[in-house]
Amino acid sequence: MNGKPYIREIPVFSWYLGRKRDIHHMLNEVSSLFIGSYALLLLWGLKALSEGEAAYSLFLQGLTSPVSIGLHWLMLAFTLLHSISWFSVTPKAMPVQIGENFLPGYFIAAGHYVAWFCISLFILYIGGVFSYG
Repeated sequence: MNGKPYIREIPVFSWYLGRKRDIHHMLNEVSSLFIGSYALLLLWGLKALSEGEAAYSLFLQGLTSPVSIGLHWLMLAFTLLHSISWFSVTPKAMPVQIGENFLPGYFIAAGHYVAWFCISLFILYIGGVFSYG
């Protein structure tokens, strides 16, 4: 009997490409970087707003570049991925028990999606998206 056990070699940089679940997990982890960078962008916008009208208009002008628009679409895609995967986990993290039975998971997830939709509509309304005039 050989005293040296077999140790399978694992690629250092591509171990997660073997299974779909691992790829999804890594995309979720990467999405947090984009969400954090968007939070920093919003803080930068608030800083420009506090510095006056000229600084804020320069900030807004920078947001109209094609690179900025492409990054916004990318950030939106990663934010949607992150939100959808989070809402799919909530029934496991937050089970609702009614008597002896548990509420089905799709009701919990659907409630989160409805709340997300309503809050998004409210924010768009407050932002003046629905004003016709």
